[in-house]
Amino acid sequence: MKTGLYFGSFNPVHIGHLAIANYIVEYTSLDNIWFVVSPQNPLKKKETLLPGHDRLKMVEIAVGDDNFRLRPSDIEMKLPVPSYTIDTITYLKETFFETEFSLIMGEDNLYTLHKWKNAEELVKSCEIYVYPRPDSRKPDNRELERILKNASITMVNAPLMDISGTFIRKALAERKDIRHFLPPGVWQYIDRNNLYR
Repeated sequence: MKTGLYFGSFNPVHIGHLAIANYIVEYTSLDNIWFVVSPQNPLKKKETLLPGHDRLKMVEIAVGDDNFRLRPSDIEMKLPVPSYTIDTITYLKETFFETEFSLIMGEDNLYTLHKWKNAEELVKSCEIYVYPRPDSRKPDNRELERILKNASITMVNAPLMDISGTFIRKALAERKDIRHFLPPGVWQYIDRNNLYR
């Protein structure tokens, strides 16, 4: 079984996340994708982050319970915070030893790998599937070059998605009706619970 790990705060999960995951699971050799909801990305600010249970619930609503190829995962909710990808993958490999795990990330995140904990060990431990992101620029950084040289990277020709959680949160705060940027159940959950407003 080949499983792609799609890490993110999913704050909130939106149609861009789903479209990318849908494309990757259909156009690569991955059997399924886990949406790994991160309690806190060590490289991001926490100020607008909803509680983990809300973000996990929205991912559960978004992927539904009838799609075995796209699944929510709360694994990082059970591990020490802040969550580091290398620690999560090490734990998963020890727990699900028959599963071959790969990382899924945007091109913008790929170019920050030199800031990640134990990045050299991480890229040697699993294949990385990279989807395009708007305005991604590779920095001139020797450490990053060394890390990328040892990585097994598959560039995925997924559609370019210029939708961000920042845009969604700002629009919701401004009381914009952006229901079509979100899975219907997620929009209803946000509206019913008056989130991001």
